[in-house]
Amino acid sequence: MHKWQGAGVALICGALILLVSLGVRHGFGLFLQPISMDQGWGRGTFAFAIALQNLVWGASQPFTGILADRYGAKPIIIGGAVLYASGLWIMSVVAGQGLFILGAGVLIGLGLSGTTFPVIFGAISRLVQPAQRSLAMGITMAVGSFGQFAMLPISLGLIMEFDWQGALIVLSGLALAMIPLAFGIRFAPAPVANAQEDVSFGQALRDAFRERDFWLLSLGFFACGFQVVFIAVHLPAYLADKGIDSGVATTVLALIGLVNIAGAYLAGLWGGRLRKPMLLSWIYLARAVVIAAFLLIPISAASAYGFGALMGLFWLSTVPLTNGTVAAVFGVKHMSMLGGIVFFAHQLGSFAGGWLGGWLYDLTGSYDLAWSIAIALSLVAAVLNWPITERSLAQRRTSA
Repeated sequence: MHKWQGAGVALICGALILLVSLGVRHGFGLFLQPISMDQGWGRGTFAFAIALQNLVWGASQPFTGILADRYGAKPIIIGGAVLYASGLWIMSVVAGQGLFILGAGVLIGLGLSGTTFPVIFGAISRLVQPAQRSLAMGITMAVGSFGQFAMLPISLGLIMEFDWQGALIVLSGLALAMIPLAFGIRFAPAPVANAQEDVSFGQALRDAFRERDFWLLSLGFFACGFQVVFIAVHLPAYLADKGIDSGVATTVLALIGLVNIAGAYLAGLWGGRLRKPMLLSWIYLARAVVIAAFLLIPISAASAYGFGALMGLFWLSTVPLTNGTVAAVFGVKHMSMLGGIVFFAHQLGSFAGGWLGGWLYDLTGSYDLAWSIAIALSLVAAVLNWPITERSLAQRRTSA
């Protein structure tokens, strides 16, 4: 237990911040239909707002990572929580599409960049021994996944009780609860294993951009972003189009979050024992199989539940493995920044998944093409991750 001393409080607080931040975000798909119908918008407007949210989140993540690496996670999380809460409140006002997109897309996107895994993982990685980093990330991600499970029925209940506008106001207040949790994450200087890691952020960027594996990891993460946002945002509407009750969709998304508790924990555990990029390849391949089976089997409540349970195993289990690979290769001094850049690729995929899902539906009247793209990207990501190695920069230069 001595290896965890000094990290326990940060681990708990970081996990609870992820629980709130990711949990609230995971329920946005429940708001697509009621907001679009009440406002007389097509699905493309809501989809674009969520897609922009993911793009802003990803584009700002390297910069919030730089600030977190330099000044610590606490002020970044506090600022992110305020922006997150402001965005949710503005969504509830709905004084036009432009203001809605500002709140849902820009402010919440900035808020997420300060309250999710690149910042949290960077802080925790400095407080635990290298051999325990993968497991620490897995545990933190597992608790965050519980938020995705718990917040769905809560969000649905709030919508039913207070309508969607009242629900967003309540969630805005909940986002502010991340502020006191930020005080539990202390700032620790990054441990430097060797001179290769003791560099400026500019040199760290140049080192990363020279490495083929950095680009392969980033490109593979694009597929993850496309799939999780497309499914989270559009699955409720897809099932409704097939005549499946909205309560089933809520349960499916909750199942994804519930089962991902085990998926994220096991990914972190196995990532400390097996080659992380290899595990990533198998996860992406498994996603392709699960999505294909879901589309081929006749749609029913039972098949939707099965899809949620299986997809949950592989939902965010990519996150501790991807961030763990970054730490193994480049160290943790600039981990929040480098992890943020890799995450930007994920969010480019998220933008594509959220926006294309709505745009293709409005264009063709079907989600079939978007599902096909999700399968193809999974296969590409499996191929891209397989050749990645976890050798540190020092090891790579010694063997070069």
